[in-house]
Amino acid sequence: MTHFPQPHPSRRAARVQLGESCLAAIRLEDGRHAKAKLQTISVTGGLLQLPRSLGNGDFVELAFQTQSGPVHGMAEILSPMRKTTGGVLQPFRFVALEDDDHRRLRTSLDHVADRNLLGLKSSVFSAQRTI
Repeated sequence: MTHFPQPHPSRRAARVQLGESCLAAIRLEDGRHAKAKLQTISVTGGLLQLPRSLGNGDFVELAFQTQSGPVHGMAEILSPMRKTTGGVLQPFRFVALEDDDHRRLRTSLDHVADRNLLGLKSSVFSAQRTI
């Protein structure tokens, strides 16, 4: 069954900052592929660092690897936030995740949160998975 992540109306989903460690593979609606670095992630969306911006409102397939396994879902690209020396930072929101993908994402985010409470470094997000 497919999971459709919904933001809580009065509470923002917890975000995890990933830095430079996690690559993401993107497939656009027209079949083109792009690579990005996943900077921030939550159960409702995240922030990508891309060489150049994608179109606001574009729907894409997004895949990345966690220690809990691959996460693959559909996302809507939002307006770019700012340019950086490495490209552009652009947010996205998940619009559909299969139940197993949602479980793997939530498990990985919970693991990072638990490790952060203990003051430990975590690397539950890792290298790219090809779509």
